[in-house]
Amino acid sequence: MARKVFFSFYYAGDGWRASQVRNMGALEGNSPCSDNDWETVKKGGDKAIENWIAKQLVGRSCTVVLVGGETSNRKWVIHEISKSWNEVKGVLGIRIHGLQDSAKNLGVFGPNPFDLVTFKKDGKKLSSVVKLYNPSGSTSNDVYQTIKDNIASWVEEAITIRAKH
Repeated sequence: MARKVFFSFYYAGDGWRASQVRNMGALEGNSPCSDNDWETVKKGGDKAIENWIAKQLVGRSCTVVLVGGETSNRKWVIHEISKSWNEVKGVLGIRIHGLQDSAKNLGVFGPNPFDLVTFKKDGKKLSSVVKLYNPSGSTSNDVYQTIKDNIASWVEEAITIRAKH
């Protein structure tokens, strides 16, 4: 049975690439929020967004952060990472810049979002524990296949890592 995961990503910048990963079928992900539903949530302000994220994380064992060029700059992605870690969920990242978008363009390699989250106890960065995978391949199809072949094992490893910390 596929693990239930929460996918975190920058919708405007990487929605198309993220949908490729979400639709691989290797994992059971959270349902995508339609543009209209998301606009309704956003109109409720920060508290409504926090509540929506909290609801989406219920029953998930891992958060998979799909990292593009601007992912690290997104307030809610950082919130999702922190909340997931604090709720003792596995957390991992997958770089998706090597996947084509709807116009067949590749993305931009972005900063590691786990560098922006620190442990209160010792000030270490979450990146010292959480893995960020950069899938191999020289074409978008190769990158896609690398992700598809490995994502389930990456999730299992993230859950194991979280259990140890």
